Amino acid sequence: MGVCQAMTARRAVKGFDPSHQFSDEEKKQLFTHAFLAPTAFNIQHWRVVNVEERELRAKIREQAWNQPQVTDASLLLVLCMDVNAWRKKPERYWQGVPQPVQDFILPKIHDYYHGKPQVQRDECFRSCGILAMSLMLIAGDMGYESCPMDGFDFDAVGKLIRLPQDHIIGMMVAIGKGITEPHPRVGKLPLSEVLISNHF
Repeated sequence: MGVCQAMTARRAVKGFDPSHQFSDEEKKQLFTHAFLAPTAFNIQHWRVVNVEERELRAKIREQAWNQPQVTDASLLLVLCMDVNAWRKKPERYWQGVPQPVQDFILPKIHDYYHGKPQVQRDECFRSCGILAMSLMLIAGDMGYESCPMDGFDFDAVGKLIRLPQDHIIGMMVAIGKGITEPHPRVGKLPLSEVLISNHF
C-alpha cells in the first residue's frame, strides 16, 4: 500500500479484535519507521508509552469515557513529549556531523528555546502531531487500523503512567485489527475553503 492509499484508507476505527497481538517484528517495524519522522533541530521530543498491562489499560479506559479501543486494540500508545528535551545533552541529536556544524547549531538550539516556555510547548505538540500521523500511516501500510484519541482525562492518565513533571501528553493512538466498519466520511470542507493561494 502506498502513502496516498494509506492516507485515503485511514479512518478512526473504534472496534478492534481484542485477541489479536502484534508480533515483536511488527512492533519493531512500526516504531523504527515512525521514529524517522522529522522534528525541529532533530530533538526528537517524543517519549511514547506502550501500555501493555491489561489492568493499566482498564484504568485508563475508565478515564477515557469507557471507549472500547483503549482495552481492545493491540497497541495503546500514549504519545508524551519531553518539554525540556532541547537542553538535555543536545549534542546527542547532532552526533556524526562535522564539528563546525555542531558548533553552529547547538547554540542556535539554546537561543531558540531558552526562556520561551510557549515555544517549547508548541514545538512538542508539532512533533506529536507529526509522529501520530506517521504511526497511523505506517500502521495502515501494514494492514492495520488506528484511532487517534484526545477524549480522556489527561491529568488522570498522566498519573497512571507516572508522567515525569517536565513531560506533557499530546494524545493517544490505538492500533490493531479493526472489526467494525468506520462511519462514512462526512463534512469534509472543499479545497477552495481550506487551500489559500498566497494570502487570505
